[in-house]
Amino acid sequence: MLKQSEGNPLKKHIITSAICLTLLAGCGQEEKTEVNTETKPAVLGSGITIANMDTSTRPQDDFYQYVNGTWLNNTEIPSDKSTYGSFIILRDQSRDNVNTIIEEMSALSDVEQGSDAQKIRDLYLSYMDIKKLNELGASPLTSELEKIDAISNYDEVALYFAETEILGISAPFGFFVNNDSKDPVNYIVYLTQSGLGLPDREYYLADNEKSAQLRIDYKNHIMAMLNLADFKNADEMATSVLDVETEIAKIHWKREDRRDRDKTYNKIETAKLSELMANFNWDAYLSHAGIISSENIVVREKSYFEALDNLFTKISIDEWKSYLKWSLIRGKANILGDTFENERFAFYGKRLRGTPQQEERWKRGVDSVNGLLGHLVGKVYVQKHFKPEAKQRMSELVENLREAYKQSIIDLEWMSENTKKQALEKLAKFTPKIGYPDKWQDYSALEIIPGDLFGNYQRAALYNHNRQINKLGKPIDKTEWGMTPQTVNAYYNSVNNEIVFPAAILQPPFFNMSADDAVNYGGIGAVIGHEMGHGFDDQGSKSDGDGVLRNWWTEKDLEEFKMRTGQLVEQYNHFEALPEEFVNGQLTLGENIGDLGGMTVAHKAYMLSLNGKKSPVLDGFTGEERFFMGWAQVWAYKFRDEALKLRLKTDPHSPAPFRTNGTLMNMPEFMKVYDVKQGDKMYRKPEERVKIW
Repeated sequence: MLKQSEGNPLKKHIITSAICLTLLAGCGQEEKTEVNTETKPAVLGSGITIANMDTSTRPQDDFYQYVNGTWLNNTEIPSDKSTYGSFIILRDQSRDNVNTIIEEMSALSDVEQGSDAQKIRDLYLSYMDIKKLNELGASPLTSELEKIDAISNYDEVALYFAETEILGISAPFGFFVNNDSKDPVNYIVYLTQSGLGLPDREYYLADNEKSAQLRIDYKNHIMAMLNLADFKNADEMATSVLDVETEIAKIHWKREDRRDRDKTYNKIETAKLSELMANFNWDAYLSHAGIISSENIVVREKSYFEALDNLFTKISIDEWKSYLKWSLIRGKANILGDTFENERFAFYGKRLRGTPQQEERWKRGVDSVNGLLGHLVGKVYVQKHFKPEAKQRMSELVENLREAYKQSIIDLEWMSENTKKQALEKLAKFTPKIGYPDKWQDYSALEIIPGDLFGNYQRAALYNHNRQINKLGKPIDKTEWGMTPQTVNAYYNSVNNEIVFPAAILQPPFFNMSADDAVNYGGIGAVIGHEMGHGFDDQGSKSDGDGVLRNWWTEKDLEEFKMRTGQLVEQYNHFEALPEEFVNGQLTLGENIGDLGGMTVAHKAYMLSLNGKKSPVLDGFTGEERFFMGWAQVWAYKFRDEALKLRLKTDPHSPAPFRTNGTLMNMPEFMKVYDVKQGDKMYRKPEERVKIW
């Protein structure tokens, strides 16, 4: 994935636009031929934003600052954001475009009940009715809180753990349905750890003053939220919740280990789950969750579940009830009115990410519609904002990158012919998805009721739950997308061996239809190469061209591959993002391999595209210079310190300056173009440069 999105990891499939006001079954691929198209400009620009550059910085010393320095120096992070840069700017633009669609829907008075337009309109309006939400306060939670209060034994605790899946809230573990990694033509259930209110286990376990203070602040936040819900013993409950979450955190796997596809593939017979957790009523859980018929199941973090078995009955029924009540309140706080939303933002926005101000309500309303009905909006978005010629040009770029990757693999000096053959077979089987799905997601089973925001969220959670479990026993749906077209991102899906590029990322600075090829190869070309690279990173390389998790490497080649990736880990471990706060090279390894391989192959593809001719000099820069500048300007990005600290602990992507410079310091092509020599800060000795693909 190019940039990890936030959200409930259990709901991710790991993995990863005339407006049609009536939103009829049309709004699909055939209508796109009616969209006005633009002809390719006779004279293409450089695609480089010269005003953003800091020419007082030598590119040989800090290429990131050289390309982006003036923008970095002059740009303030907006008060409602913890980070700001190209992704955020495009996401804001996408959200504005979606808002226009939603506003036009919301103005409609005569829509058919159950139609797409009705669902979009009434979900948005129910979110925007803050007066009603404030009046309701915590009252929508009453029936669920009563269910939790009625729990009297551990079997009923297990039953409610399954209920959390249906409600879309957190519990000590959850599940998702995806292709079986070793049998990807069939779906299977994956059990995985969960259950923490803080972002990571280390927040509970780190023994330093700042972490201790954060835990105090978190406990105070829990207590404040419980007080808002009129609990009389909020202080006692908050202490209990923090104690329970701390015990869960102690047995959580580290993020680095959770990346390992071998360690996290533990397939067992469903009937033998009781051997894994003897104290847990699996029959009650599986039956209520709707997955009782599954013969096998994959337990991602096996030792976690073994340890949870002991913890499950060590924690008292009353402690579990306090924990589950908090999980419910925390999970639904964003739809309970201003007091709950403001308190939630005060901790998760201000305290954890350093964001001074909450986003305006309409922005959160658009995000709500995107989150619950994203593909309904996407149908209109692509008609209004995605040009057919962009898809055609992207398809050409993808095939150019595929050819360059092929040549790169063939030319590898360190890889044997046997492994090359397997790699080339996998490359040939990559399936690209560009812009939008061929088949749109069906929301007919989801009812949206006017003025019932809480109920709409509950029904949406049930709809998503049923979509998951209804896959079991059915053929793999390879038309499914894990992102909406209006998402500014891209991803690789290993079990289907596919690379996916939503419509919203196909615009400057990533993809510029009015720019010369150089900047596009450095931007979207490197993104394409990056996603292809995930098929050959330290984890993606464990699957073959059919998505099967198996070792297709010779022993010697695999040893060499691990040696080279280990060097990359060490390089990034030494990048200091904040004073005494370093990048985690192991956590970010997959993305760093994607960046390095993506840029290496994109450069090769660009050079091949020239057919031996010299590139034009535009704005005073050669094509190769603009290629590297295109890469750097994609990562123009600013972080608040709190947000950067959070990302260093939890994000598998390196911070922007290191994605730029760290990649280029390994590329002899960059060293040659910019005449980088020993003594320059961007210089790395040839023997220390990492080349993988």
